[in-house]
Amino acid sequence: RLRSAVKGIMVGINTVMADDPRLTVHKIPAKKHPTRIIVDSRARIPLNARVFSSDAKTIIAVSKKAKRSKIKKIREKAEVIVCGEKRVDLKRLLSLLYKRGITSILLEGGGTLNWSMLEEGLVDEVRVAIAPRIVGGRDAITLVEGKGFNLISEGVKLELKRRYKLGEDLILKYRVVK
Repeated sequence: RLRSAVKGIMVGINTVMADDPRLTVHKIPAKKHPTRIIVDSRARIPLNARVFSSDAKTIIAVSKKAKRSKIKKIREKAEVIVCGEKRVDLKRLLSLLYKRGITSILLEGGGTLNWSMLEEGLVDEVRVAIAPRIVGGRDAITLVEGKGFNLISEGVKLELKRRYKLGEDLILKYRVVK
């Protein structure tokens, strides 16, 4: 349902490589799917990735470091936005997406993209799902990777706006305090 309420769904290349998601609205009827946005600085996306299906429009954001030959192949399947020298310039990308009418984005990134977006102050809202299961371990994936903050006081401050149950999960909706 959340996916159907936004104009775009954004993930990083690591999520595509690990999960090969479709990034479409499912389990409920949808008139239109949000645009899929993949942040992939070096254009590593496999050309057979499911995000290239015809279900929804796909945009691949790359940096100038991406190989031109790979960009050419990707352009046969999706729109490519080149922004940033070595890494995708996320602020510029969001500005370009806004100009294309993508005014709301659901960030379903992994820890790397989540950190980059938070670090640059590009997140307005955070939803956290607490499931009745304990997982973890040294190599477990976390919500936010990157360098993090040295002190708790430096962390991203959140204000709880809503909490609700979704199946067995507890969903916490926060506003990012800027």
